[in-house]
Amino acid sequence: MERLQTKLFEAATQNSINSLQQLLIDDPLILERALVNRFNETPLHVAAMLGHVEFVQEIIGLQPQLVNELNSHLSSPLHLAAAKGHVGVVKALLSVDNQACLARDRNELLPLHLAAAKGHVEAMKLLLEARPEATRVTACGGESILHLCVKSYQLEALKLIVKSVRNAGDFINSRDNDGNTVLHLAVAEKQVEAVKYLVSVGAVDVDAKNEDGLTAMDVLTGSRRDVRDPEIAYLLKHGDKPAKKKEKKNSVNGLLKQHAVWLEKEKNTLMVVASLIATMTFQVGTNPPDGLWKTYATVDYSKNFYIGNTVAFISSLSIILLLTSGLPIRRRFFMWILMVIIWIAISASAWSYITVIVYLKETESDSYTAPSSYTDPQVCTVIVWLGLMFLLLVGHTIRLIVWVLKKLGRGVLKCKRSLC
Repeated sequence: MERLQTKLFEAATQNSINSLQQLLIDDPLILERALVNRFNETPLHVAAMLGHVEFVQEIIGLQPQLVNELNSHLSSPLHLAAAKGHVGVVKALLSVDNQACLARDRNELLPLHLAAAKGHVEAMKLLLEARPEATRVTACGGESILHLCVKSYQLEALKLIVKSVRNAGDFINSRDNDGNTVLHLAVAEKQVEAVKYLVSVGAVDVDAKNEDGLTAMDVLTGSRRDVRDPEIAYLLKHGDKPAKKKEKKNSVNGLLKQHAVWLEKEKNTLMVVASLIATMTFQVGTNPPDGLWKTYATVDYSKNFYIGNTVAFISSLSIILLLTSGLPIRRRFFMWILMVIIWIAISASAWSYITVIVYLKETESDSYTAPSSYTDPQVCTVIVWLGLMFLLLVGHTIRLIVWVLKKLGRGVLKCKRSLC
């Protein structure tokens, strides 16, 4: 008898219907014995796992009770066929008894759970059609089939389940034993597409908290860092891709507004500085330091002082005039012009200050050797500062030249392309 049973399993493995028929001639009760023998696996398990549709159809036609037989893992033939995605076998088994859709294996999984975890969407459709209520059955740990889809990275299976359930609000927000929803799990696993789909459904509760009081955003914040974190965070806050495009547009508009505000502040700052220099140089020009222009010895000093003071005064007035005349300061060239003028005004004011300091030092020491006075620490400090200001001017000028050359280069390239 054991030899015949062995041959029966060999026939199931080889999908040999002829061998099965010959064995039935040799022992008409061979399939009956398969129900009570010491083997945990039946020939139907083997044929279902291997996807032998013809053999499955033949054997269930002869002994339909084999459909509900379980192996050592408490798996029915339907469990094995669903896990392997054998659509024809699943269909044949369901035609005998769809009650097997609700049978749990040793891990408390239904055939639908196994098919979803493997991403066998076509097999899932047959199982859902046979027993729609199977979607509500939870697995080990209180996990719903949605949790299993996310844990197995099966996005299409997830979509199929969500679409197959009516009034999916409670279902899509169902929790496992730790209080985690499927969104918590998708965020923890960094599954951007799954998160995008879930938030697009609308019924998902983004602010749902698990047993630790954490929302999906909290889970993201406390998880390992990943390059996809910003996108997930955006999805949790604002929804799916169309909203993202809108935010991008808003962000550009925001940057433009910030730039406009910055330019307005720069304009106001330049106006204040220019007005201050104009007031100061006018006051000093009409009331110079005592004795600066009263003696012959101070002629050179007074000349230098008034040159620097007049240049600073005229430069500051020029800035005020340009700012009030509607100058397009957003243009880089005009900003450079304003920068040069303000540099001239400040430098000329510093030159006037140096002249006065030198004059006062010479007056105190009753010596008129001007060159030695430029070794004074205060004078040296101002000279060094003027040197740094000059370097700053040169740097901005170089940047302007580079910008102009790039513009010219792009213009030449466009001309060449148009000619081609």
